[in-house]
Order: sequence, then structure tokens, then C-alpha cells
Amino acid sequence: MAEVEVRDIRKSFGGADAVDGVSLLCRDGEYLVLLGPSGCGKTTLLRMIAGLEQPTGGDILIGGKSVKGLPPRARKIAMVFQSYALYPHKKVGQNISFPLEAQGMSKEERDERVRWAADLIGIGHLLERKPRQLSGGERQRVALARALVRDPQVFLLDEPLSNLDAKLRASARLELKQFQQRVGVSTIYVTHDQVEAMGLGDRIAVLNKGRLQQVGTPDEIYHQPANAFVATFVGSPPMNLMQRDGRLVGFRPENVRVVKRSEHGDGASAFPCRVIRIENLGSDRYVYVSVKDDAGESKLIAKLAISEVIGVQADDEADLLVEKRFLRFFDRDTGESTAA
Repeated sequence: MAEVEVRDIRKSFGGADAVDGVSLLCRDGEYLVLLGPSGCGKTTLLRMIAGLEQPTGGDILIGGKSVKGLPPRARKIAMVFQSYALYPHKKVGQNISFPLEAQGMSKEERDERVRWAADLIGIGHLLERKPRQLSGGERQRVALARALVRDPQVFLLDEPLSNLDAKLRASARLELKQFQQRVGVSTIYVTHDQVEAMGLGDRIAVLNKGRLQQVGTPDEIYHQPANAFVATFVGSPPMNLMQRDGRLVGFRPENVRVVKRSEHGDGASAFPCRVIRIENLGSDRYVYVSVKDDAGESKLIAKLAISEVIGVQADDEADLLVEKRFLRFFDRDTGESTAA
């Protein structure tokens, strides 16, 4: 296990900055998730840590030592790609042992390590199968076992669940988290999926346009966003934002009540609105409303439990009620979080 630190790391392609001055620390044994939209620089950052891309500037330290300029094989890392990259003509056991063969390890020791890794991940019964005989989730576990036998200091995972269907992704998230907790290896995980990030990460680093926006626990990222980008990128539905008194006012959809114009609650801020549409989505109900603000008009969402009785319908005039403790404020020009 080892710490991974990037210091003012930069990467430019043809004059465009893919990663722009990012400084970040993955602590020893930590599960750190790099989260952001497509093109934000998260995979480029991961590839620089792996040694597959060379930075334009800055430094990378693994275990307190600079690895800048070192090839991937000298960095004591193991990487799992989105495609898993299994050899189709080799059996599962041969796929797992391949990096050990490249190291010149004896067959007896290779077999012992393969069996250990396969049993740890729960694929010991699959060692004689070919990749075409495996499900997507089983292929993902084979790729993890192949990474594990290398005894790395750091795991680097590049969207390894993106090829799985939604149901399988949920179970695979649990397996990945349990796997990392068992082996205790520092892990950096790249995803654009906020559910994966919130469910897997000890901490999350949010990136946008090559720059680091915020680093924090899932709870900090969700409830204390550093800026308007984080507030609206994390959360489904995203945080509601509207312009009031020269700044942005934000609140989460689940922290809103929609009531008739006359039914005000104590200690709550009331925002007059017009109900646009109501959606019943099984366990939840989404109420879409229009609110007049400094920009003219904003479309907002209230997320309510399906069991909650509401006395409004489409085209009604109503009030959005939000307790003051749930309100967040951001600078209108910079988007940065400000005091109330």
C-alpha cells in the first residue's frame, strides 16, 4: 500500500489543457474516486499516474517517491480498464497468471498466487473457462484477479463497470467495495456515474474542464458543494438553483415541500411558483414548477415521497417551502459557495 500524490499536474494536447494544475492526495489504503463529465480530464489524470501518459508539468509521487519518467512496470501499480482486455484464447487461470509469467515467476508460485486471488474474489470455479463463456460481471472479476496477483501498491480502475447493465452494476459496486476493504490497497477509481462515486468512494474528487472543483467525503460533496457546478452535477435530480438578490440560491429537491399559496410553514422560506407537471415514479413523486427570479424565470423540481399527500395539481399557483438550514448560496459570477 502507498500514498499517491499529484502536485500541480498538467497535461496539454495541441495547446489545449486536458488537466490544468491539479494537486491531489490519495491516502494510504484509501478508495478515492475521480468524478466528472466526459472530457473533464479524469482518465488523462489516471493514465499519467499509471505512466501511460507523460505530464506536461508537475510531479507524481507514489509511496513518497517521484515516479515521473518511470515506465508503468516500475511504478508498482495495477490498472483495470473499461474493456477488461482479457485474452480470448487463454483460459481464466492463464489470463490471471499472465503478468506473473512476464516476471519470470516459477509455475508453482504462479499457480499458488492465481488460486489465492481467484478464491479471494470468488472465481476459483472458473479457472478452466474461456472469456467467451463468462458473463460481464465474471469478466470484471477476472480482470481484478489479474491485477491483484501482481501485488501492487496502488489499484487504478478506469470505469470498469460501464459495460455492465444497471442491475449488474449495483451488485458489482458492492463487490468492488468489499474487495478493496479486504485487500486494503490504495485505489483510484474513475467514473462519470455519481451513484458509483457516492457508493464506492471514501472521498470523491470532482473535476470539470481539467480543473479540480472539490475533494471531500460523499456527504460533504452532496451537502456542502464548493460551487454551483458540484451542486448541479452531483444529485439526481440536481440541486435547484435560482437567482435572488444578486446571487444564486440553491436547495436539494428532496428538501422542498409544495403547498397551496396560503399554507406557510414556520421557519421556512416560501417561493411563489406555478405547478407545471407532476410525475409519479413508483416510490417518488416529482413536482415540476416555475419560479420567477432575477433572471426572469427558473424551472425547479420538488422530489416527494409517493405517500406524501399534496394539495396541488398542474397549473395551480403554489408555494415552495424550504427550511432555511437547507438553503445554499453561490456567487452569481464565479459560482463559488458563499455564506448565507
